[in-house]
Amino acid sequence: MRLQILLSAAEPVIDSLTWTIVMVGVGIVFLSLILVYLFFRYVLTFIMNFRLKSFARKRGIDPAEVVTAKKMHSGEVNAAIAMALYSYMSELHDVESGVITIKRVSKNYSPWSSKLYNMKNL
Repeated sequence: MRLQILLSAAEPVIDSLTWTIVMVGVGIVFLSLILVYLFFRYVLTFIMNFRLKSFARKRGIDPAEVVTAKKMHSGEVNAAIAMALYSYMSELHDVESGVITIKRVSKNYSPWSSKLYNMKNL
């Protein structure tokens, strides 16, 4: 009886702690997703542009003339590359008729289905 009273008194505390833990967990997940998005969207683009410009300086090319990472491929170029890969991959497979032919072969004797081997010799 006393245990039941203690559990009923602790129930609202457990509920508020549960919701706090759930909200903190969901917040951490969304915060990490936002950070990953920002990293891939801006930091990697910045690193690629920096490497392209430093490579151009080493080769003696004006860094202003270098194509940046954002301007490398337009949508049309990406579509052309995708179509070329699709047509190449579809040519790798053989074209088959889809007709299956089954030849029935009849054998009169088969030791696997012989009744002689299924009988016990007494």
